Amino acid sequence: MAIARLKKKTTAEMLWPYFLKLLKERPMYGYELRQQVQKRFGWKPATVTSYVVLYRLQRKGYVTMGWKEQRGKPARKYYKITKNGEELFREGIKYLKEFCAKLSS
Repeated sequence: MAIARLKKKTTAEMLWPYFLKLLKERPMYGYELRQQVQKRFGWKPATVTSYVVLYRLQRKGYVTMGWKEQRGKPARKYYKITKNGEELFREGIKYLKEFCAKLSS
């Protein structure tokens, strides 16, 4: 039970680092981000949660959003990481490394 709670806290309840990691590679649309989290990290975030997290990241200036036309299809919202988002990601990774080091020592 404790390990299941830990996994939930570091996945579903902490989605932003996963999104920022993926957006460092290239801009993506929301559904694509969810698919990539599942493919790369082995779990699938909830739809509503994903869009809430993207909205918050955008509102706080960590990602930007722009519409991209699709040939013969409706335009899609693509998200792109900002410099502030890259800094937040670096700080988050630094914290997690320090956290793991403290537990491992």
